[in-house]
Amino acid sequence: MAEDLLAGSEPEQYDASSIEVLEGLEPVRKRPGMYIGGTDERALHHMVAEVLDNSMDEAVAGHANRIEVELHDDNSITVRDNGRGIPIDPHPKFPDKSALEVILCTLHAGGKFSGKAYETSGGLHGVGASVVNALSDMMRVEVARNRELFAQEFSRGVPQGPVQKIGSAPNRRGTTVTFHPDPEIFNTQKLKPKRLFTMVRSKAYLFSGVEIRWKSAVDDGETPVEATFHFPGGLADYLTESLGKTTTYADAPFAGKVSFQEKFGEPGSVEWAINWTPSRDGFVQSYCNTVPTPEGGTHVAGFWAAILKGIRAYGELVGNRKATSITREDLMNGGCALVSCFIREPAFVGQTKDRLSSEGALKLVENSVRDHFDNWLANDTKSAGAILDYLVLRAEERLRRKQEKETARKTATKKLRLPGKLVDCSATNREGTELFIVEGDSAGGSAKMGRNRKTQALLPLRGKILNVLGAASAKLGQNAEINDLCQALGTGMGTRFRLDDLRYDKIIIMTDADVDGAHIASLLMTFFFTQMRPLIDQGHLYLACPPLFRLTQGATRVYCLDEAERDMWLAKGLGGRGKIDVSRFKGLGEMDAKDLKETTMDPAQRKLIRVSIDDDEPGETGDLVERLMGKKPELRFQYIQENARFVEELDV
Repeated sequence: MAEDLLAGSEPEQYDASSIEVLEGLEPVRKRPGMYIGGTDERALHHMVAEVLDNSMDEAVAGHANRIEVELHDDNSITVRDNGRGIPIDPHPKFPDKSALEVILCTLHAGGKFSGKAYETSGGLHGVGASVVNALSDMMRVEVARNRELFAQEFSRGVPQGPVQKIGSAPNRRGTTVTFHPDPEIFNTQKLKPKRLFTMVRSKAYLFSGVEIRWKSAVDDGETPVEATFHFPGGLADYLTESLGKTTTYADAPFAGKVSFQEKFGEPGSVEWAINWTPSRDGFVQSYCNTVPTPEGGTHVAGFWAAILKGIRAYGELVGNRKATSITREDLMNGGCALVSCFIREPAFVGQTKDRLSSEGALKLVENSVRDHFDNWLANDTKSAGAILDYLVLRAEERLRRKQEKETARKTATKKLRLPGKLVDCSATNREGTELFIVEGDSAGGSAKMGRNRKTQALLPLRGKILNVLGAASAKLGQNAEINDLCQALGTGMGTRFRLDDLRYDKIIIMTDADVDGAHIASLLMTFFFTQMRPLIDQGHLYLACPPLFRLTQGATRVYCLDEAERDMWLAKGLGGRGKIDVSRFKGLGEMDAKDLKETTMDPAQRKLIRVSIDDDEPGETGDLVERLMGKKPELRFQYIQENARFVEELDV
């Protein structure tokens, strides 16, 4: 094909008529992943969050104090607030449409851009409500304003008629949104009462001025069918309930709330609660404008910076020199924290708002929390002393293990009985080291010549490892490939796994860019997920991205990850002269050391994918792994049936 293009044969017609324009809400239905992160269960429940966030914005702005959430037995849901109600008068820019219709049928339309209608809000781009509308086969919105009741209905983003007055509402105000997720998008997936209940309760904790009422017609046997949430104590109440009877180093958590307006003249605020416990792993849950930020961000970085500087300063004050060795890692080990901030015009990474990126939030939060933490430590010396002693012990333990690791690496072959085919690196500590798990001896040969001997180690695997799902523990112990892998990592597996014993900073799965390579990578990820889960949680597992093609034109050489990138370069040329030679790598073994180093192993040029787990709903990932990798083929078949329509390209 490349030779035909370069030889001047007629390409397929490409002119103005080839350009597709998606109007209205068509882009949302065409690519829902761009707006809600996919079409899975997490995305389905994100739809509810988008509507609930709008009501929460009304409450935070002081216009509503009650929100009702009701799950119906037909998989539809209603969110009702007693706020101002969405405007229903004609929009100045679109006189033939109400503001309600513009908001719900137009991307990037809303009242949160200028900051006039909302000082702080979870909505930013004006796409939340319209996206929910586009992905629902039924949406009904009722608005009570000025003692009158109006309604409008929609289907898949299309109005089913104009907004209509349906009666008087002398004792009612606010907005009611009822929608039914479109089965064409979400198939047979159902809204889960437990997940919604958790979402609703957390929203009530995040703003003490709101009462949220929950009602469900679906009884799952473990979630209350009715409940009312109102927490005057905010996050302090939330943390106390989360920890339950767990032993803590402070009798009461370090908690507080600061208005940025009063302290710095900036709109917004920050609220926090933290305590330390020896009884469980630490956690941090963060929010911005009531929107969960599971990946943290600048507000979380500012919070930990304040806590770290505060505890070090207190250690210096009481003469404990070892406090200077405490790091953020030590703080988070056993530290259970909740952080919620409200800021104007926050910047998030992506429409699903998983991480806050607003630079100003870091200093606002740090400076707000720091003064309060210093005072809290000085006023509660009993708790301060217990926490400081605990953190110093954690720091000493971390440093001791680091020293042991350096010593262990020097005599690794004797102590760990490392597998003979492991090509180890020469670094004496774990920091900055990498273990490449490569497919086959031939790929291992190229990788061995292309690696950085100081920091990069190699472990070749022969063929596909055992699928650990459903395999007996005795069978795992007898598998040579799994034994080699465990010995190389030094951690043990299952209940004997110890993350502190990990010998490498990054574990990189490097397989061929084909179906077999993807299967091997899937088997390895299944192994790590089931036997070494903390390794994934702490960000140590990666996938390499080897190229499929090499394009050469004279002295110019370009690598392409896939066919699309290859075609793009062929269309625009490499900038050299003469014919472009296209080489397809059938496997890593066909790549010479230079190719492999430049494209896949050199940290300055390569691309890596970090393997992570969505913890939005505990057990969700495990269920999916069981469906895809378990022993029941009927579950795999069902998954394929449910998701085949989302496949755009098939490599067979």
